Amino acid sequence: MKQGIYTIAEHTTLARDVRRMVLAGDTSALTRPGQFVNLLVEGCYLRRPISVADWDGESLTLIYKVVGRGTGRLARMLPGERLDLLTGLGNGFDPAAGAGEALLVGGGVGVPPLIGLARRLRERGRGVTAVVGFNTACEAFGIEALQAAGARTIVATADGSLGVGGLVTDAIAAAHPAYGYFYACGPLPMLRALCQTLPTPGEVSLEERMGCGFGACMGCTCQTAGGPRRICLEGPVFRKEEIRWNEIPK
Repeated sequence: MKQGIYTIAEHTTLARDVRRMVLAGDTSALTRPGQFVNLLVEGCYLRRPISVADWDGESLTLIYKVVGRGTGRLARMLPGERLDLLTGLGNGFDPAAGAGEALLVGGGVGVPPLIGLARRLRERGRGVTAVVGFNTACEAFGIEALQAAGARTIVATADGSLGVGGLVTDAIAAAHPAYGYFYACGPLPMLRALCQTLPTPGEVSLEERMGCGFGACMGCTCQTAGGPRRICLEGPVFRKEEIRWNEIPK
């Protein structure tokens, strides 16, 4: 974990209530896709955790949805303004896990961390299929970024307005992608369905409210096969077999 001051280099709108922010600063604490940062937003007591979509040696990219006071204030910030960040938080995805083709599955704001993951999997020479789901076409984002990262990308929308009509599980069943390992990030019902239906090993990133973001407050604990684990520290990424879905509320 590292604390630093970052400058907003870009801040644009991607879809309805979805924003993309590029921050210039030290990215040395980021080591795996799926990690997150904790932003200090003026007027908010607690920092806001946001997953890192991608990063390089000079900047990191955040893609977030405006859902409350904190992200609402964040959305009004302009290029040139600065933010206090804790970076390198959480246990991310392991691009070295598994072998051969990889399946990436994202739902809504679970899509962003798959962008950096796809790029790193392709750098390892692995084929990547990404299946992403949204409620409707006007909420879709990240498709071009995934394609640019080298992923064959399939879109599902619940109302059928873009791509396959239905859920990501419907799109996977229709496409029959070849893969030996999967990575997923999104709402709990989606992750639960994937773990129960996909036959291969994989990793899932859990979503949870976080108080501190680095394991001190114990507020984001979940039950796993290895006992209680903090989603902000031991997670948010866990192996499929670690999750005890019968002890996680539906």
